[in-house]
Amino acid sequence: MNETEQNKMSIVGNYKTKTSVEKAAHVVFTTCAFAAVVAVFSITLYMIISGVPAIFEVGLKEILFSTEWKPSAADPKYGILYVILTSIVGTFLAIIIGVPIAIGTAIFLAEVAPRKLAMLVQPAVELLAGIPSVIYGLLGLLILNPMMYKLELYLFRNSETHQFTGGANLISAVLVLAIMILPTVINITTSSLRAVPLHLKSASLALGATKMQTITKVILPAAKSGIITAIVLGIGRAIGEAMAISLVSGNSVNLPVPFNAVRFLTTAIVSEMSYAADMHKKVLFTIGLVLFAFIMLINLALNKILKQGGKDK
Repeated sequence: MNETEQNKMSIVGNYKTKTSVEKAAHVVFTTCAFAAVVAVFSITLYMIISGVPAIFEVGLKEILFSTEWKPSAADPKYGILYVILTSIVGTFLAIIIGVPIAIGTAIFLAEVAPRKLAMLVQPAVELLAGIPSVIYGLLGLLILNPMMYKLELYLFRNSETHQFTGGANLISAVLVLAIMILPTVINITTSSLRAVPLHLKSASLALGATKMQTITKVILPAAKSGIITAIVLGIGRAIGEAMAISLVSGNSVNLPVPFNAVRFLTTAIVSEMSYAADMHKKVLFTIGLVLFAFIMLINLALNKILKQGGKDK
């Protein structure tokens, strides 16, 4: 067999091998994509099947717009309006507090800090993301709640109507949530800022802009989509948190004002699912469906914002 025939057989053999590998990879990737779609569809279907029956039996208006939550009373009440408002208000305040701090930290790490300092701070931020949520809750219970209780005693020292919470109130929950979203927003924002093409920064500085002008007018707008993604993921982390919040919020159904003990959607499910039965359990699944709907709406809003940002470019 001459050299030409050997090369031909080798090329054919390599082609067949590559084709087999390509087909196998295609099957594997298709299976993974299909499994992800099936998982999302299954979760959605399960939440609808489990959460809708209580809506028909109790009434959508009674569940979503009533303020009384007395599932074990002789005349049960299943109103979750205060619980919904608490999740919305608590998440919003946590974002208002946490996001500016997180974006400022990300700018410092990506653009301002000396390289050695950034290399020390970045792992510390990443370590925060790996701390279990129950640890945040315990720290809040041992450190934050006593501080809030002292403030509460001072502010309401002459009040005859205020119900003291021992520091377990909305403010404590918001502060814990704000701290918990920091690593998520910081890490994604830092990556987005560092991904901005260097020539944009160089061109801005060459035109006479200061470093701060370059950051605010060039780098931040260029990294807008990544920052928005970070914020939305932070919202998802905040609205879906349960363990830490159950330790510091007081876990009572009240109007979400600063020094009231409150209950979030997640903590309502966690605190009562273990002993709930019959209609009580069905309504807890409805609460889960409401939470699921919130998260889906947030994701849809993110996609719309990102698509709109792409069109603007």
